Amino acid sequence: MTVRLLPWEYAVRNLGRSPLRLALGVGGSALVVLLVIAAAAFVRGMGASLGGSGEARNAILLGAGSEESIERSEIPWRAAGIAAASIPGIRRRLGVSYVSPEIHSALVVEPPGGGSAFANFRGVTPAAFLVHPAARVVEGRLPGPAEALAGSLAEERMGLAAGALSPGAVFRVDGRPFTVTGRFEAAGTVMDAEIWVPLQELRVATRRETLSCVVLTLEDAAGFEDADLFAKQRLDLELVALREDAYYHALQAFYRPVRVMVWTTALLVAAGAFLGGLNTMYAAFASRVRELGALQVLGFSRGAILVSLLQESILVASAGALLAAAAGLAFLDGRAVRISMGAFGLVVDATVAATGLGAGLALGVLGTVPPAGRCLGVPVGDALKAV
Repeated sequence: MTVRLLPWEYAVRNLGRSPLRLALGVGGSALVVLLVIAAAAFVRGMGASLGGSGEARNAILLGAGSEESIERSEIPWRAAGIAAASIPGIRRRLGVSYVSPEIHSALVVEPPGGGSAFANFRGVTPAAFLVHPAARVVEGRLPGPAEALAGSLAEERMGLAAGALSPGAVFRVDGRPFTVTGRFEAAGTVMDAEIWVPLQELRVATRRETLSCVVLTLEDAAGFEDADLFAKQRLDLELVALREDAYYHALQAFYRPVRVMVWTTALLVAAGAFLGGLNTMYAAFASRVRELGALQVLGFSRGAILVSLLQESILVASAGALLAAAAGLAFLDGRAVRISMGAFGLVVDATVAATGLGAGLALGVLGTVPPAGRCLGVPVGDALKAV
């Protein structure tokens, strides 16, 4: 037996009966979906930043016991030269080894214009651009003595206005001036939020005689066994070898509670908005009990009426979801967010947009069924006498 459904035009015309209610419904749905999109963009952006920071063919030599934090690691200064001469699988080009000795440190900075801010520094040599191919200079030149290269998100990390670290800007570290000579990009990695300075300059600024790590690129990923064997044999250096991508994947696990907290907060707020929406829907459908009873008298089943009500609600929720997706792409995509490790950009891609649209669809369905079921449960005789 074929179920007789109400015409599609009936649901569409009903939406125009109360423009204010329509506007409130679309706006409420848009706010809830935008919150879901923001949470998904945060999680997606953090995952992309950490997941994209490691090269599969890179190995990191760290101090034993500091496997979870490069900043706390300390290894002898001579470790870089010994590793370059001892590990057979290191990539080389024109006689240059892909070996980058580095110092990682978070320091208090006096930015241009005064005040203070925290910044993530990385002391490097030119070899850093060999082992970190994602990093490329997009403006200016490489730094020399008392000079620095600013990442594209370094200003956001420091809480500065855009352009504060443009070439020519001067900031101070412990009273020592550093002139910004250029900017670099390392899209989708934690390096984007760093400031790179010559290795010897950061060595003096931090007053340390040790490196944080040595990053080296291998000819192939299988060569990691040579780096691992080197670290285990040279007990005097107290090293441990890690795959670079594995190190940043471990950081993702470290920040998992943050992602859970973001999703939990978004869901709690969405749940509150959903319950408030249920009250609105109960009131809206209660005023239409007589109309629903008349439709049943005309021969339409309760299932057909429920389908029509779902069509109305899904249209409203979908319109709100589309507005939220457009707002997310316009105002959230790429926006930088600061965290302790640095900064990363929110990512509103197809997956995030689909998550938001799915949330809007679920909101339209779940927000309709309970109040509609209650109103359709009223006997036809009582429904026709409703005021």
